[in-house]
Amino acid sequence: MPITSFRERLRALPVLPDGLPAWEVEELADLPVRPHQLFEQWFDETVAAGATGPHAMTLSTSDGHGAVRARTVILKDLTAGGWWFAGHASSPKGLDLAADPRAALTFLWRETGRQVRVAGTVTSHPDDGAADFRARPDVSRAAGLVDRQSQVLGSLGEHRAAWAEALDRVRADPDLVAPTWTAWRLDPIEVEFWQSGTGTGQTRVRYRADEPTHDATRTTWTKELLWP
Repeated sequence: MPITSFRERLRALPVLPDGLPAWEVEELADLPVRPHQLFEQWFDETVAAGATGPHAMTLSTSDGHGAVRARTVILKDLTAGGWWFAGHASSPKGLDLAADPRAALTFLWRETGRQVRVAGTVTSHPDDGAADFRARPDVSRAAGLVDRQSQVLGSLGEHRAAWAEALDRVRADPDLVAPTWTAWRLDPIEVEFWQSGTGTGQTRVRYRADEPTHDATRTTWTKELLWP
């Protein structure tokens, strides 16, 4: 019988690969003390599994009035303090974070059947943002220098002309930085690790900050198994 409805087409698609190993958590004490340590381990294993774009993550923000937005951004760094990403302070995400610094990140790694969710408070670090901007390829620096993100565009030609002009500028001045470019760090208060195993179901572990502080490197964590 032919598949006709969109619902049926969706249900026919595989969600995760077959043959995924189970995540057997015998003792929570055996897991790393801090969530960024387990994240780095999972990340390396996902890269080794041939994942495409494992550093891509969904950033979810609120404008402070209940409107929620999400978009895909790139993880720029991982430190004991938190998860880093970059962009324009004048962009929709930048304005959201200025209004409400609470945010969440979601990583989905289909190749390893894993998902990581990170929730916490975001802080802005313009000096780190400037260093990030200078390290970007010329074409990316030019795109960042145009700085009209999410504004209404009259035509593609208008954008391409602005981008070409910006490209000439950044090639002429390697130290040129877009004035609103910044780096953000999400300081976590909760990090959840989720893994699906073929024939075993899902295993979920949550790291919960005992007493979140402004210095995330000093935070202590409680590890908990969660029902799938």
